[in-house]
Amino acid sequence: TCFKIAFSISDHDSDDDSYEVLDLTEYARRHHWWNRLFGRNSGPIVEKYSVATQIVMGGVTGWCAGFLFQKVGKLAATAVGGGFLLLQIASHSGYVQVDWKRVEKDVNKAKKQLKKHANKAAPEINTLIEESTEFIKQNIVVSSGFVGGFLLGLAS
Repeated sequence: TCFKIAFSISDHDSDDDSYEVLDLTEYARRHHWWNRLFGRNSGPIVEKYSVATQIVMGGVTGWCAGFLFQKVGKLAATAVGGGFLLLQIASHSGYVQVDWKRVEKDVNKAKKQLKKHANKAAPEINTLIEESTEFIKQNIVVSSGFVGGFLLGLAS
C-alpha cells in the first residue's frame, strides 16, 4: 500500500500552481523519528484492511463504546446521587447518625494503605501503559476512528 499526498506550491508571480507529490512510505523510511513514533510496521490490522475499512471499524466500535459509557455513566450518576439524597434525608430526619470521628479515622487508615500499596502496583500500570501505547502506534488509523466514534457516542 502506498500513501501519497499532493500539496500546492504557489508562485506569487504566476497564476499557474504546481503540485508536488509526497510519498509517505518513502518519507517514513528516510525519517527515523517517524519510525520511532509510529513503529516500523503499521501492525496486523493495517495489512488486512483498507484505510476506509479501518476508520469505519474503529468508528463503529468507538461509537458503541461511547454510547454504552454514556448510558452506564448516567445510571451510575443517578444511583450515586439518589443514594446520597436518601442518605441526607435519613440523616436530617434522625434515622441515621454519622460518627464523623470514626469516618475520619477510617479514611486516614485507608490513605495509609493506599500509599503503601501504590508503589507495588506501579510496574503493572507502566506495563499496561506501554502495551496500550504500542497497540495505538501499530493501529493508528483504527485508534483514531475509535476515538472519533467514542466522542460521537458520548454526544448521542
